[in-house]
Amino acid sequence: MQSKAKDVTGYLLEAEPERQEYLAKLRELCREVLTGYEEGMDYGMPCYKKDGTTEVGFASQKNYISLYILKVDVVEQNRAALKGLSVGKGCIRYSNPKKMDMEVIRKLLSDTVRSNDIPC
Repeated sequence: MQSKAKDVTGYLLEAEPERQEYLAKLRELCREVLTGYEEGMDYGMPCYKKDGTTEVGFASQKNYISLYILKVDVVEQNRAALKGLSVGKGCIRYSNPKKMDMEVIRKLLSDTVRSNDIPC
């Protein structure tokens, strides 16, 4: 479900009230860890770009919150910490926002900053 929000603040305000707290924490963590990245909206969701290329994004979907870590090596290196979640090539789906372990997410973001892999 794509948003028509012009910025991330607008996106968060459009989200379901019970998810807004978790999405705001996710945004805060992205802004803290992804230094040198530009925050914006792509494909109707918040994204974080480095040198014009999106490396991280997140979205409030109908049945889950998705976190996109677009460097495959980062997801693979952290797959054990993501056990019990629905994880694809670069998408991590949280069907229950309370399962969002912010320390694991912090590590994913930190590893993204350090990774030399090309985003998928």
